[in-house]
Amino acid sequence: MLVGVDEELLPIGQFARLGRLSVKQLRHYDELGLLRPAFVDAETGYRYYRASQARAALTIGLLRSLDVPLAVVGEVLGRPPQEAAGALSGVRDALEAELARRRRTLAALERVMAGGLPAAEVRLVREPASRVAVVRERASGVADIGRATSLAVARVLEAAYPGDGPVRLVGLFPVDLGEVVEVSAALVLQEGWRVSGARVEVLPGGVFACATHVGPYDQISLTAHAVLAWCAERRHVVRGSLREVYVSDPAVTAPEELVTRLMVCVEEDG
Repeated sequence: MLVGVDEELLPIGQFARLGRLSVKQLRHYDELGLLRPAFVDAETGYRYYRASQARAALTIGLLRSLDVPLAVVGEVLGRPPQEAAGALSGVRDALEAELARRRRTLAALERVMAGGLPAAEVRLVREPASRVAVVRERASGVADIGRATSLAVARVLEAAYPGDGPVRLVGLFPVDLGEVVEVSAALVLQEGWRVSGARVEVLPGGVFACATHVGPYDQISLTAHAVLAWCAERRHVVRGSLREVYVSDPAVTAPEELVTRLMVCVEEDG
């Protein structure tokens, strides 16, 4: 036994087996301040733990198996159940969001399995330029586009829609998606509408490859694939954003019946 070391202390290897963690994990948790050793030998640097710390070690292992981030694990350790539940609520919400995303992905996959790869009817149309109010939001990746788009739509309606009359909303998305995605919601302005809290811009006109998507918004990517594939096969050079023109009102239309026009501008011949 080392001089000055309490006989109740366990060397890190023995404690690792007791707490069902690896030695590497224990060292990492020590560095993070998550689970400090009861004693560290100043000469050798060896770490020693008490058996009473095994509950904390096992709790960390349990929470990590539930995909709880280490930062949240630190908030949970040693807290009363009610406070621990509050700290874990954000993790639950994130897991629910991921589960919803997985379900949407599964639904899209099942649609492909049932109907084959997307082959929407695509045509070329000419669209005039439009004066619009625009609000932009940033999405932290593809999975976050739905949230960012909903927020942008709500903001642009609040900024420019007077509350009566027809509405023409357009979503604008980059053709190539990166880790951070800037999405825009544009509201086509009518005479007399006032704008406060949004930019007023001109949405360029031109020749567009266009297709109609019928179904949930989270499956629009299937029709977008068909439009871009159609352009590539015909060597149409795509420029600008991918546009989603929202024909249906989601407040009164079932997801399976939502109509959205997908448009992407192409360079004109000659």
